[in-house]
Parts: sequence; structure tokens; C-alpha cells
Amino acid sequence: MAGHNKWSKVKHIKARVDAIKGKVFSKCAHEIALAARAGGGDPGMNARLRTAVDNAKAVSMPRENIERAIKKGTGELGGDAIQEVTYEGYGPAGIAFLVEMATDNLNRAAADMRTIFSKNGGSVATPGSVSYQFDRRGEIRLAASAIDDDRIMEAAIEAGADDVHSDGEEHIIHTAANELGTVANALRSAGLSLVSEKMVSLPQNLSVVSDVDTARQILKLHDVLDDYADTLNVFTNFEVTDEALEQLSA
Repeated sequence: MAGHNKWSKVKHIKARVDAIKGKVFSKCAHEIALAARAGGGDPGMNARLRTAVDNAKAVSMPRENIERAIKKGTGELGGDAIQEVTYEGYGPAGIAFLVEMATDNLNRAAADMRTIFSKNGGSVATPGSVSYQFDRRGEIRLAASAIDDDRIMEAAIEAGADDVHSDGEEHIIHTAANELGTVANALRSAGLSLVSEKMVSLPQNLSVVSDVDTARQILKLHDVLDDYADTLNVFTNFEVTDEALEQLSA
């Protein structure tokens, strides 16, 4: 999602509900394990792990869960290694989807993706047939209450960010893919506390959906994919019109 419409607010509300359900803990654990596997289990020496741990603490993930996820990533707990994989697909009305996962069973995940897409009016696509429609960018989020719009704009641009926008609840900063860590560290050095820091895939062009039934189908597919146990992120290129959102929420 581009993050500039009402659906972005819907997603943030859903994220808070998911935190209560514990689903967000699973995603944090996967990211922590992946970071620990890639760069070791010491957050002080592994920037990606430090960010993953900070993100987990931000949603009040218990310390023992964090430590277990680190050990899972470093192999101290044994079991199958967690692997990163991205599935590409199309939903209703040809809407593009990218689903980033962390899984210890690639065969199961692939089969589940085929089932989820087919049952929700979509289909899994071949690698590369969808991803070219997205740009890989770095994304940093801060609470809007932490700093005013003008100051975060100045601080972010000075740190090397490409653009900044706010939705009333958060400041969202985008960077070049290879500048995410540099910009994030510069903001931390300026005394700012980050809510999240991650790589995202932003659509080059948005497909506007005005039909309520189609929007409902697309949102359902998005939710099912997002709720899948191994999912880390779901990126898509649709934007629902204000009129359709109002009817959906009525």
C-alpha cells in the first residue's frame, strides 16, 4: 500500500488489534530469528537484530519471547532453519500482491499460498511477474507526538531521506534501499525514538478500486494473507476510493 489513503489508517487499527491477539508477536519473532541467523545474536553488533528487538519491545513483546527468537535464529534451539521467501500473486481485478514470509517449511508455505489465492479470487504468479511493479525502499516510522511536522522534515532530509509524510498518528520516512540504516542511525543520534525501521515494496502505480464488492474481496484476500502464521509483510497496489470505504465501514 502507498500509505496515503484511509486504508492506511484501517491497517494501523488492525495492527493494534493484532497486537492484542498476539499475531504481531509471531511476526516480530520471525524477524528477530532471521536477523540473528544472518548477523549473529548480539544486538550490539547486528543492526538488523537491534532494530527487530526494538520493534518487538515497542509492541510489548515479552523478553523471554525475544530471547527465544534470537536462539531460534542462531540455532541454539535446534529444529529446521527459518528461511525468507517472497511469493507473488494477483488478486481480484488483477491487483498485484507481494507476500514476504519467514518459514521453516517452504513446501507447506507454497501450497498454502496457492490455496489462499485460489480461494479468494486470485492466483500465484511466477517470480518476477509482479515484483517489477514495485520499488524497494527503506521505511522508518516515528510517533507523530514525538516531533512536529516541520522538525521531522528537516531532520529526515538532513539525515539523507528521500521524503516524509504524516498521517496524524505517525511520521513515515522513506529512503533509498541502501540508505535505510544510515538514515535510521542519524535519527537515533538526533535523540529520536523509532517505532519501526524496515524495507518495504512501494507500488509504482496504484490501481483505484471503486466497486464495493471488488474492494471487499481484495481486502479479504489481504487480511487472509496478512494473518497467515509465517507472513512478515504484504504489499499490494490497490487504493480503495473514499466512497467505497465509507460503504464498507457502514
